[in-house]
Amino acid sequence: MSNTHNTSQSQDSQKSRKSDNTENTEQTHDTTQNEPAARRPPLMEVLREARSQLAELTGLDPETVSSFEQTEDGWSLEVEVMELARVPDTMSLMASYQVELDPQGQLTGYRRVRRYERGRADARRGG
Repeated sequence: MSNTHNTSQSQDSQKSRKSDNTENTEQTHDTTQNEPAARRPPLMEVLREARSQLAELTGLDPETVSSFEQTEDGWSLEVEVMELARVPDTMSLMASYQVELDPQGQLTGYRRVRRYERGRADARRGG
């Protein structure tokens, strides 16, 4: 008899846990619906996606992201690409592209802002 009683208690306990889990799932589900839909993705994801999108649009392989900043409208990046490979490599033609992204990291626009030879340093400004 005590064995049947324990089994009955065990089944009741399992039902209670299932009920609690269902309530917890519903609560979790409810709170995720209240989160803002325009959540910003992680920075590294934004950088990877920006490079990928720029490569697809221009046919050029981005080498590096030389600057980035979060703006009110999303993200602004400057991406360096090789436009023309030359020998020696220091004579290769490079370009800087200004890339604009929305808050979710989708490319909204880009433009080339500078071209230069890889081996050339920027001219010094100021005194």
